[in-house]
Amino acid sequence: MAEIEIDGGPADPARLAALGLLNYGHFTTLRAESGRARGLALHLDRLVRDCRTVFGAELDPAEVRTRIRRVLPADGAPVIVRVTVFDPTLGLERPAAPATPHLLVTTRPAPAAAPGPLRVRTTAYRRELPEVKHVGLFGLLHQRRLAQLDGYDDALLLDGAGRLAEGATWNLALHDGRALVWPETDAALPGVTAALLARAHPGPQRREALAPDGLDRFVAAVAVNAGAGVRPIAAIDGTSFDPAHPAVAELRAAYEGVPGDEI
Repeated sequence: MAEIEIDGGPADPARLAALGLLNYGHFTTLRAESGRARGLALHLDRLVRDCRTVFGAELDPAEVRTRIRRVLPADGAPVIVRVTVFDPTLGLERPAAPATPHLLVTTRPAPAAAPGPLRVRTTAYRRELPEVKHVGLFGLLHQRRLAQLDGYDDALLLDGAGRLAEGATWNLALHDGRALVWPETDAALPGVTAALLARAHPGPQRREALAPDGLDRFVAAVAVNAGAGVRPIAAIDGTSFDPAHPAVAELRAAYEGVPGDEI
């Protein structure tokens, strides 16, 4: 069963309406199981950092942990937790007013099985303030919708120089048979799952400016985020990859071997 609370209490409609109408805030999403979550410290650091950027205010990470613990299932079942930071008192006319951040914490059941491979289409699109995980998702979802209407599963965004940047809600990594390769760009969110995978990967890795053409030199491609973990990519535009390549299993095993932090 999904849970939803604001500041540790019932989510009253007025404050939810304020978030929906203004749509100004930031968030992080993590997977929790048995009271633990991979990369918890990185998620908390993100919330603190983004709160300073979005609201010019400080956020207490200890309070965030307390709020997360309140909504976790008593039986330890795996859930996807989203922590959204917003201020229901801000309005359209004065978003620069002094802010008092509030915490909207929600859960939903984690997927029971690993999602299947993705077929993605590249598109020229750059998120506003890409270094912040903000709630402005309209552009991303519109690009995902357009890709799906064109027969793909998702959109892979290109930066202003036409280089691979990030997926709609995930980071991209490729493997050339020897090394793990991350896109070199300033237009991608620094993902927590990507950071954990980079730390856990036992082999060589590098960053590289990647164009949409010439990707056939890679043997595998994956999409990474907290909800799905490491998900294989079957195709980028017209370039196909083997979703069952051993490199995909190795990357998934490296990520799943990262221990969870106690919430």
